[in-house]
Amino acid sequence: MRYTTFGKTGYKVSSLGFGAMNLPSVPLEQARETLNYALDQGINYIDTAAGYRNSEEIIGECISHRRADYFLATKTAKRDYKSAMEEMQRSMERMKTDVIDLLQIHYVNRPQEFKDAMAEDGAYQAALELKRKGHIRFIGITGHRPDLLVKWIQKEQFDQVLFHLSLAQPFALDELIPELTRLDMGKTAMKPLSGGFIQPVDKALRYPFSQNVHVTISGMVSVDEVKENIAAMRTAVGDEERAELEQLASELGEHNCRRCNYCQCPVGIAIPDIMISSQVRKTFGLLPKGDGFYQKNKEKILSCADHEPCKEKPLCEPLCPYDLPMREVVMAASDYYKVGDRL
Repeated sequence: MRYTTFGKTGYKVSSLGFGAMNLPSVPLEQARETLNYALDQGINYIDTAAGYRNSEEIIGECISHRRADYFLATKTAKRDYKSAMEEMQRSMERMKTDVIDLLQIHYVNRPQEFKDAMAEDGAYQAALELKRKGHIRFIGITGHRPDLLVKWIQKEQFDQVLFHLSLAQPFALDELIPELTRLDMGKTAMKPLSGGFIQPVDKALRYPFSQNVHVTISGMVSVDEVKENIAAMRTAVGDEERAELEQLASELGEHNCRRCNYCQCPVGIAIPDIMISSQVRKTFGLLPKGDGFYQKNKEKILSCADHEPCKEKPLCEPLCPYDLPMREVVMAASDYYKVGDRL
């Protein structure tokens, strides 16, 4: 396991972090076994959030007795002081700890959301108060807009940023990661499989591992998944492999979607999932989770071409800050159902 100093926090963190978002989907004893196995193997960065169902309670139940063994990161998506304070205190109770190593202001994608969180009566002030009292060690921010995150960290109010970095979403490399490095901030990459779309898994994990980040968060729910993730990041990435991965990321990222979720589809299509998986689908095919998404949403995806209000001018596209051809990509996704037994 590779360990690096987590920016100005001074902590030594493992290159692979344990994403606990999906633990509520498995039996408690399986979650317990998986978490403890991860700690035994040297993973020392645990990532969760107040909004991840009962993930925090599972962490408290399963590994709070080993609190000295891990750096604990959680999040609040509340924007006002009162709600954020209540949620952060509740998080400590759930995780059976009186100290959160990293509290992140969660899912900040719009300027107004940032303004609300940073106001005098905003969530950031609640985090600062708990930091002064010794209940929070560091404060971070998470979001899906690397271009905006670059602006929001300029006042050096945060110690860390959590951002997308995958073969299908390499956009943090342009400005965000260099700026985080300059400011000596913690760099945490998330969604290396982009929600279960990217394969092969080893290439997907080795791509962020090859870049200038401290921790890559991977969601794991079994001992076998922990083993697979550790194996993918066991050896260093050489120059030749790095060049191959970066070329692949350039190709798979041609969709240009940041998953900011500004877009809204009148028939309920999850447009970012279609956009981000579009190039992966053509190049590698999909993991079972990705195929499950397409099968579940087949009717919606096929209905895009016939939705009358969008025929002349798609309703989704004016909402995209990157002016992406979303309807065209969604309609092309219907070809997925024309192959073999997918009909």
